[in-house]
Amino acid sequence: MNDSTTLTPLKYLGDLDYSIVQQCMHCGMCLPSCPTYLETKRERNSPRGRIALMRSIADGELEVTKEFGEEMYYCLGCLACTTACPAGVNYPELFENARAEVEHHGVLARPERRFWRWLTLEQLFSKPWMLRAVGRLLWIYQASGLCGLVRKSGVMRLVPKNLRELEPSTPTIQRHFSDALIQETETVPEKRYRVGLLTGCVQDLVFSHVNRDTVDALLANGCEVITPRSQGCCGSLHAHNGDLTLAAVRARSLLDQFDLENLDAVITNAAGCGSHLKHFTNLLKGDPEYADRAAEWDRKVKDVSEWLVEIDFRKPESTSEECETITYHEACHLCHGQGITRQPRDVLHAIPGLDLVELENSTHCCGSAGIYNITQPEQATKLQEEKVGCIAKTGASLIATANPGCHLQIQNGVGDSAEVVHPVSLLAKAYRNEKETTNVETN
Repeated sequence: MNDSTTLTPLKYLGDLDYSIVQQCMHCGMCLPSCPTYLETKRERNSPRGRIALMRSIADGELEVTKEFGEEMYYCLGCLACTTACPAGVNYPELFENARAEVEHHGVLARPERRFWRWLTLEQLFSKPWMLRAVGRLLWIYQASGLCGLVRKSGVMRLVPKNLRELEPSTPTIQRHFSDALIQETETVPEKRYRVGLLTGCVQDLVFSHVNRDTVDALLANGCEVITPRSQGCCGSLHAHNGDLTLAAVRARSLLDQFDLENLDAVITNAAGCGSHLKHFTNLLKGDPEYADRAAEWDRKVKDVSEWLVEIDFRKPESTSEECETITYHEACHLCHGQGITRQPRDVLHAIPGLDLVELENSTHCCGSAGIYNITQPEQATKLQEEKVGCIAKTGASLIATANPGCHLQIQNGVGDSAEVVHPVSLLAKAYRNEKETTNVETN
């Protein structure tokens, strides 16, 4: 190789504990679970093949090349292989360090890519005030009807094709963000627990109502809820896209905002974030100031359904005889990344008026996978179509899922034929219906 960037010493794969690199037994049990391998039937597009490439690079047998970089970004990072693996291979850590190695060597660097990474990872998702400012501008653009005028005017034809194709799927920004909907401290007379709430970044702008619903469900179960202001991105976007340095910066920021010692749990309602949030120990293990706090953080972070089941949440009383069919899509980073599959179903089964119909291939990726539907639109669309086909078979008018990326991907796929909802929103609605019925009977 003449390209000097490929000769840069290893910074990530080379520094990993070698036992992680050599865990893979090459048994092939992961192959049937991997969406990209099923699509191409090529070994390099499988978890086993990718791990072999990573190990060869760690051993100094191969250099980091553009082809290696493209392969690492062709992987969805859905972690289905971790569920299938009998050897317990730590693919998430390998995957993130491999992508970090790609960025360290700059083998995919080009001006346009550098610009978008700088704008998103270094600016928007590193500066909460900036993300909210852009979110407010987007809300004005959408709420004013300007977006419809722009589409009708034909001006979008002047925009690059890849951006033009993405514009119709731009998520609807909420009028009020989380800090406006949720007080910093909300409590109940008979307090049993004290928890912190993570509001997120995309979740804050697009699904702030889900954050409000989460607080309501927690309050209904005796939890005092502490929601620090202006939290911002947790760093999962940075870690999944090869910037572990900025991911660590975001992790430290969150640790500084939460009074861990006085919290029973830290609650997240976004599966992709939750999978990352539970691994701050690895991210900050070399930081003497934050390492111990990161370990305590990992112990206390809970998905909202996980926490509700753990504290034996109260089942809402029935207020209606109507029954609606619902199905449940398992977000990859909830079922594969966190091993949480039963708890969301427990929540849904407890809600009156819902008939839960199991979804075929419920654990298969919908194609969202962070920003995969932007970087790999063809493969993402195939997975989206497969998911929508399975949903159609259930006849469900409601689709529950617990991740903002999945929510948007599936809603764009089903259109107006069904509604996508977070399980905790349905639970909160049931509690509110219960209260309204009680008030009517009292009056």
